[in-house]
Amino acid sequence: MSFKPPRRPQFFYTTAPLPCPYVPGRTERKVVTEITGAEAESLHDKLSRAGFRRSHNIAYAPVCPGCSSCVPIRIPVATFQPDRTLRRIAKANAAVEGYVAPARASAEQFQVFQRYQQARHGDGDMASMSFYDYRAMVEDTPIDTWLVEFREADERLLGACLTDRLGDGLSAVYSYFTPGQERRSLGTYAILWLIEKAKSLGLPYVYLGYWVPESRKMAYKARFRPSEVLSAGQWRMLTEADLARIPQAAPLVPVTSG
Repeated sequence: MSFKPPRRPQFFYTTAPLPCPYVPGRTERKVVTEITGAEAESLHDKLSRAGFRRSHNIAYAPVCPGCSSCVPIRIPVATFQPDRTLRRIAKANAAVEGYVAPARASAEQFQVFQRYQQARHGDGDMASMSFYDYRAMVEDTPIDTWLVEFREADERLLGACLTDRLGDGLSAVYSYFTPGQERRSLGTYAILWLIEKAKSLGLPYVYLGYWVPESRKMAYKARFRPSEVLSAGQWRMLTEADLARIPQAAPLVPVTSG
């Protein structure tokens, strides 16, 4: 009879309060846990369905006192119907090819990543990331992770989307693109590409992280319809009443997706 070590208990911790990156004047707190060991894949699947996101080998979810603005959102790919704007974006990027690559950092990627950060998030922490920081973001993963590279017909790298494969779908972790291509909405195109990829793999969902109606840079996720949101521990369809929370000035289609 072989020895089976006892299962290690899963510990969860709460972070110290920090300024919210999405809604000015609010405070952010997260519950975090480590994803590691032989059961990392199944744990990550369960946590993703419960509204958690991954960074490196850590899964996290917001637990902000008095605030529920961050709403987990996913796209059921079988019933997804692109609207006129999304069809236009897909057509504008018809010549772009997406290539599934292992989660390995390269100097070519990092050059595009740096340009994106400096142009879009120059005052953020990620703008000062070194190549080694970037490599850790891409490669420090305990699960099945891809880096989808988007290239022009001449093979020039336009951008990439770090993507986790789950048991029930694909999860868009982080994407970045070459500045100066705003009219092409490459971030939106990346999500459309993931939807088609999930369909081809027989996976039912694409997870988009958190929809934050009050945030201009996060409200766009409601454009992908139909979508499902996690509410009171249950996934349900996004409704018109939910959409009423979006400020009228908030753009629904992003220039890029982070």
